Amino acid sequence: MSKTITVHDHDIPIYNIEIEHDFSRLAECVKSLGITGRKLAVVSDSNVGPLYAQDVKNELEKTGNAVHVYTFQAGEANKNLDIVQDVYEFLIQNRFDRKDMLVALGGGVVGDLVGFTAASYLRGIQFIQVPTSLLAQVDSSIGGKTGVDFRAYKNMVGAFHQPKLVYMNISTLSTLSPRLFNSGFGEIIKHGLIKDRNYYSWLSENTEGIRMHDPKVLEEMIAASCDIKRKVVEFDPTEKGDRALLNFGHTLGHSIEKLTGFSLYHGECVVLGMVAALAVCRERGLVTQEDFSDAMDMFSAYGFPLTVSGLDADEVIAVSKNDKKMDAGKVKFILLDGIGNAYIDMTVDDGTMRRALSAVIQEPL
Repeated sequence: MSKTITVHDHDIPIYNIEIEHDFSRLAECVKSLGITGRKLAVVSDSNVGPLYAQDVKNELEKTGNAVHVYTFQAGEANKNLDIVQDVYEFLIQNRFDRKDMLVALGGGVVGDLVGFTAASYLRGIQFIQVPTSLLAQVDSSIGGKTGVDFRAYKNMVGAFHQPKLVYMNISTLSTLSPRLFNSGFGEIIKHGLIKDRNYYSWLSENTEGIRMHDPKVLEEMIAASCDIKRKVVEFDPTEKGDRALLNFGHTLGHSIEKLTGFSLYHGECVVLGMVAALAVCRERGLVTQEDFSDAMDMFSAYGFPLTVSGLDADEVIAVSKNDKKMDAGKVKFILLDGIGNAYIDMTVDDGTMRRALSAVIQEPL
C-alpha cells in the first residue's frame, strides 16, 4: 500500500508527497531527485532520533551520498534561533555547500526548524521532509512554510522554502502517545471543517478504524487530508489570500498555546481555537446548533480538552494581536459559512472574541 500526491507550482510539479508504510522506498525517492555524491544531514530531535535516525541513515547511504546525523533536544522551547545557529555550525564544520541537502526527520518542530535552516544557510539549500508525527504529516511538512519562534512569539521568524520531497512512513505513528496522535488529528478535523464536508463526515464515520490505527484507514485519511492542503497551497503558495483559511482555530489557539507555556500540544490549542471560532459562527447564524454540537462530539471522541483554565480572556485577545495574522491592525479571523466553507472575516472585534472565549475558558472555582 502506498500513495503519491504531487504538489505543483503553476501546473509545474515541484515535489511529491510519498505515503508509505516503511522507509524502504526512501533511497529510491531521493535518487530520483538526482542527488548523488553529495552530503546529506539528517537533523532530528532527542525523541525521534533514537528511534529512526539510524534506519534513515542506512537507507540514505544507498543513494551514494555521505550521510551525517545531527540531533537537538526535543520540544517547542528549542524551536528557536539558538538551535538554528547550532545547526549552521554543524553544517559549516562538515563543509556543507549549496548542492548538499538537509533531511528533516521528526515532527513539526523539526520540520519547521530544518526548513528555515535550509532556507537561510548559504542563502538557501535543498531539503526534504521525513515527518514522523501525524501533525507534521498532514500539516507542517506540506507547503513550504518554515520558521522558528522568537522570544515566545510563535513562528514569527521564517521563510517560504519548498521541500524537494515529503516522505511519510505512517508506521511511525505507532510510537506516538494517544495524546500526540490526537494533536495531529485536530488539524485533520480542521481540513474537513474548512474545505470538505464529505471528508468531515467520513472522519466521523470511521472513528473506530482511526482510533485502532488501521493502516488502510490511516492511509486513506492522511492522503485525503494532504490532498486538501495541497489544493490550498497550490492556489496560494505564499499566503496572500485563501491559504489563510488553514489558520481556522489558530488565531486564538496560538494565544492559548503561548499563555499556557506550551504545556498543551499545538493540535489541542487549535481545537480550543476552533471551539471559540465555531462559537462565533453559531452566534452569527453561520452554523447550526446541531453542527456545533457534532463538532464538539467529534473533539470529545478523540479526548481533546474543550476548555482551559487559568487564562484571562482579555490577555488571550491581546496576545492574538501580536500574531502574524494581523492585517492593518485588524485580526484576520477565519470563520465558516457552513461546514466545509471557510472564509476570511475582518469584523471579529474584541467583544465577539470575548464572548467566544467564554465557551473555552473555564472559570476558577
